[in-house]
Amino acid sequence: MTDPTPPSWERATLEKVALRALDEQRRARQWSILFRLLWLTLVFLVVAAMLGWIGGGTKEPIRTGKHTALVELKGVIGVESKAGADKMIQALGAAFKDRNTQGVVLRINSPGGSPVQSGYINDEIRRLRAKHPEIPLHVVVQDLCASGGYYVAVAADRIYVDKASLVGSIGVIMGGFGFTGTMEKLGVERRSYTAGENKDFLDPFVPENPAHREHVKKMLGEIHEQFIKVVRQGRGKRLKETPETFSGLVWTGERAVELGLADGFGSLESVARDVIKAEHVVDFTPDDNYFDQLSKRLGASAAESALRAAAAELAARAAPSLR
Repeated sequence: MTDPTPPSWERATLEKVALRALDEQRRARQWSILFRLLWLTLVFLVVAAMLGWIGGGTKEPIRTGKHTALVELKGVIGVESKAGADKMIQALGAAFKDRNTQGVVLRINSPGGSPVQSGYINDEIRRLRAKHPEIPLHVVVQDLCASGGYYVAVAADRIYVDKASLVGSIGVIMGGFGFTGTMEKLGVERRSYTAGENKDFLDPFVPENPAHREHVKKMLGEIHEQFIKVVRQGRGKRLKETPETFSGLVWTGERAVELGLADGFGSLESVARDVIKAEHVVDFTPDDNYFDQLSKRLGASAAESALRAAAAELAARAAPSLR
């Protein structure tokens, strides 16, 4: 009769295999739990950031007594940019509201952007200055304060520049492309159906309409006149007008002071120390929320970038810019 009990070495081998299988299963479960926790954490952070629970908004200042409040305006001024009116107005309001603020410095480094967004910020600065006459607001220009950036700057009490800063560009631009010749070479036929004789206004796929061109020039002229009015209102008798003042030219900071486009030379530190007399600076500049920061770090996909570029180009055809 055969002994059903396997030899000891076979039994030991089977036990090792079984134990190894159990160990692998345990490790797999642990990794599965870990990945689930990571995904849940990521989803929570994304949702919390979108709902505004974390990040975003204005920096919470450290309360350290009397100070100069700083608000940074950097980059293109647009609806979705960090230099957009909503974020700038929120930051400026918080800076003026703080009971320890002795003065506000709006530090600008911008090529301009949307005339509407620039106008919103200009209006809010003038409103806050009227509401809080005891709190001065000065602009400090870094490398560039052009067009829409200067539109914002003229609302300040004073504008300080570096001698090599670039200031001005008091003008309006609106651009696009024409693809009619390219389409003919490629044998592409444009099919567009409209209701309204001007609905294809600035369509890059049809020949330029002289009537549309004249309408654009008139529209840009109106916005330019609005810009000129704001500059004259903000600078007053300090402005030394010449035939080139409102031509769209840009000047160095040194020349800008001579022309009355700026008041003097200074940096954030010197204005806080010597003009406002509150050397300690507290930053009220709005932060991106964590979701925005994560998106910037990861970057957009190629497809998304292409779609955004196409959408921006279409929007540019119908949106004038102070750049």
